Amino acid sequence: MWEQFRKVIQHRIIPVVTIGNAEDATPLAEALIAGGLPCAEITFRTSAAPAVIESLTVRGDMLVGAGTVLTIEQAQTAVDAGACFIVAPGLNPKMVDYCMAHAIPVTPGVATPTDIAMALEFGLDIVKFFPAEAFGGLKTLQAISAPYGMMQFIPTGGINEGNVVAYLRHPQVAAVGGSWMVSPSLISGGQFETITQLTKEAVALSKKPDG
Repeated sequence: MWEQFRKVIQHRIIPVVTIGNAEDATPLAEALIAGGLPCAEITFRTSAAPAVIESLTVRGDMLVGAGTVLTIEQAQTAVDAGACFIVAPGLNPKMVDYCMAHAIPVTPGVATPTDIAMALEFGLDIVKFFPAEAFGGLKTLQAISAPYGMMQFIPTGGINEGNVVAYLRHPQVAAVGGSWMVSPSLISGGQFETITQLTKEAVALSKKPDG
């Protein structure tokens, strides 16, 4: 699973998807692939999440993980559905310990040096900086990451086309999580052509010099 997760990170931008209808999974996948991002983090903010993960995974052309995972039970459900990585808004020691013990890639959310230190104790070298913009954005990330040169970050929360390049230029940012190209309103409204276009634009931004 870690190899798959590394492939996700190589895309530099991870679409963070909240989807309420599993029937939208297939057109969403096709829109993301057409846009150049064959990966997604499906959040457990709706009851459709497990079905969406399974639907995307069985295609064979998408790398799919689960987000907003709060418990061991949710992590188990996500992996059973085919998720190849787990993302959490915070650092739940029991859930992280479970994932590490079962070789499941997990990126818990951190916002302070104490959080980062706890993540290091679990042997993690990649964590989620969340909620990025609400916690002071890139300036805060630069400050809290400085003592931890061995740690990489995936900032999520408030990332958009206006600030994504600046985040990606930070040497300790492995990738960013963003939902601006896959907003719930675009998905529920069937605006998959728009999703493809926004995804293409996001990919272009990720490939800017030093981006």
